Amino acid sequence: MKYGTVLPGCFAERPNRFIALVDTAEGRVVCHVKNTGRCRELLLPGARVYLERAENPARKTAYDLIAVEKGSLLVNMDAQAPNRAFGEWAAKGSFLPDVQTLKPEYAYGASRIDFCLETARGPHLVEVKGVTLEENGHARFPDAPTERGVKHIHELRRAVEQGLVATLFFVVQMEGMLDVSPNDATHPAFGAALREAAAAGVFVRAFDCTVTPDSIAIRREIPVLL
Repeated sequence: MKYGTVLPGCFAERPNRFIALVDTAEGRVVCHVKNTGRCRELLLPGARVYLERAENPARKTAYDLIAVEKGSLLVNMDAQAPNRAFGEWAAKGSFLPDVQTLKPEYAYGASRIDFCLETARGPHLVEVKGVTLEENGHARFPDAPTERGVKHIHELRRAVEQGLVATLFFVVQMEGMLDVSPNDATHPAFGAALREAAAAGVFVRAFDCTVTPDSIAIRREIPVLL
């Protein structure tokens, strides 16, 4: 997926989880942070970041913060990007070669699952999770407790128990990670739920991404360590 006009800058501060102050060639700007996670290891004072100019001139914030440099690593931190990147990738048949239709925001049980891929073999449910936390070349999820994520895993497990096929799909929003695993130190319930779901037949897969300041694309599969 491609972004529109992108402006580089230096991160100054994050007054709350929704906005950040960034110093750019146009001066200091207030931008919307498209990720409500903690991102404490990413948004450090002086970090080089990339902003997308909003198309709506009436918006309170003229920019969205979409990516940040962490050392030599460029991390896309747009929480909407994983679903968009997966949707584009899956629509080409890269996830399932026999996909016929792709339905986003699919109502199942008490949740909305990110995608339902219809194939000749039946429906395949996919819940996408974007990963921005990195530790020494290893990706971790989540970076903050996510009860919503646990709920989605339980729904995928119920779907499999009812005869459907389901996948928890990690989109690692950076390139070159060795693997991805549950961040048990931050949210042990997520890791426990994921392991139970995998044992029950839910597929768990992860792909890293090619990231540039103005784009992100799913690249290659990496191991999931449970």
